[in-house]
Amino acid sequence: MLPKYQSYLKKYSRKLRKEMIDTERIFWEHIRKKQIKNLQFYRQKPISNYIVDFYCPAKKIIIEIDGGQHFEKNI
Repeated sequence: MLPKYQSYLKKYSRKLRKEMIDTERIFWEHIRKKQIKNLQFYRQKPISNYIVDFYCPAKKIIIEIDGGQHFEKNI
């Protein structure tokens, strides 16, 4: 079972779904609607204190496409 996510992350995850980068969009087109071995994936999923790009609960897989941006300072 996943740790409960911080409720304030929900609005950010919705915003991220609308503003996916091209690489995320392309990847999403290939995994959505259970196209890979009938596995359900979620995009921009809040988990604990984070929002992960893609999550498959059946296999407990987290996929981070744009991870490099997390190493940059924002201010």
